[in-house]
Amino acid sequence: MKTVMKSAVAILLAAGFAAGTFADDFTNGTVKKVDTKAKKVTLIHEELKTLGMPAMTMVFEVKDDTLLAKLKEGAKVQFVAERINGKLTVTQVK
Repeated sequence: MKTVMKSAVAILLAAGFAAGTFADDFTNGTVKKVDTKAKKVTLIHEELKTLGMPAMTMVFEVKDDTLLAKLKEGAKVQFVAERINGKLTVTQVK
C-alpha cells in the first residue's frame, strides 16, 4: 500500500511540475519604458525559457493595472510572461 501511495504522489508531483502549477519561471529584466495608456511595457530581458526566446529588448502587454503600477522605468524586475490570445503578456512581477 505504501508503494502505491508513493507512486501516486510522485505522479501528481510530476504532473504539477509539468503543468507549471508549483513554480513559475521568473525572468530577470530591466524596465526600459512604460506606456500606461496602451498598458504595455518595454523590457530588456534575459532568455525567456518557457517561451523559447533569447535575451532581447521587447514590448509586452501587461495583464492588469496593478502590475503596471509596479513597473517604473529603470527598475530591475523579475517577471513572468505568457502568450495570451497570441500576445506576449506580463502576468506576474516581483
